[in-house]
Amino acid sequence: MEATTLRQLAAYAAVARAASFTAAAAEMHVSQSSLSRAVADLERQLGVQLLERDTRNVQLTAAGVEALRVAEQIVTAHRAGMKELGRYLLGESGTVAVATLPSVAAVLLPQVISDFRERRPQVAVRLLDGLERSVLDRVLSGDADFAITTVGNPPEQLEHRPLVRDRFVAVLPEGHPLADRHEIAWDDLARQPFLAVGRDSSVRRLTDAAFAQIDAHAVPAAEAGSIATVGGLVTAGLGVSAMPALVLPLMGAGPVVCRPLVDPVVDRRLDIALRARRTLPTVTERFLETLEEFRLQGRPLPSGVSWA
Repeated sequence: MEATTLRQLAAYAAVARAASFTAAAAEMHVSQSSLSRAVADLERQLGVQLLERDTRNVQLTAAGVEALRVAEQIVTAHRAGMKELGRYLLGESGTVAVATLPSVAAVLLPQVISDFRERRPQVAVRLLDGLERSVLDRVLSGDADFAITTVGNPPEQLEHRPLVRDRFVAVLPEGHPLADRHEIAWDDLARQPFLAVGRDSSVRRLTDAAFAQIDAHAVPAAEAGSIATVGGLVTAGLGVSAMPALVLPLMGAGPVVCRPLVDPVVDRRLDIALRARRTLPTVTERFLETLEEFRLQGRPLPSGVSWA
């Protein structure tokens, strides 16, 4: 059997609904003869009569009634699918997959996502939060459209766009002797019991580099896998820590004191990382445009965080 075409089904549905070749031809803006051929071809392919015709009337046979039901389902599904494709191509539907560090996901992106979805409510945003290496791997594997992360030794396949910087601060328990100072030197921090995050964290990489820069040997008194756990240890008075400003809201509800770190001043740079020479979906481009608007407008950021 020859393949039935969408054009044939649409032509038949129009004639069956209008009960008239003339009215259906006018509705579809085609000639009556081409419409008649399309319906006749459909009947020939199906091997059954769908319409009973006379000089004035068109009536559906029993097979014609069932064929109309199926044809309308197919034509309606096709129209809906093409509309959805059109919305996707315009960046008005689809999913944006962002791989990012937990601090970016929890602190920086919520307002961006809110503004973006207010304009494009049919778009979903999927956040894949994790540590630096896993975040970059998500982009390389194609699981994420782009990443917002720190830049250690970036793979050659990725290109980077600077987004924000956040300054490292000392995190102290309340009542700590260093809490009276307006600024704290890294060397003074190194003399205290130091509470570190795990070695697979970009925060640990940067704190180790800062201590190495001043030739200080801050052997961790304890280390933990999460920022919140380190925050709990500081609150309990077990030691001090150093964190970039953007992660401070993740340290928990316990009382801590934060002071800027100096000698040296250390900033963490967070970049947008994308696969080089890859065409992004339109919806992802629209999300990046929203993020760029925030940066260009200088939207408010937490203390110690600035747009790059």
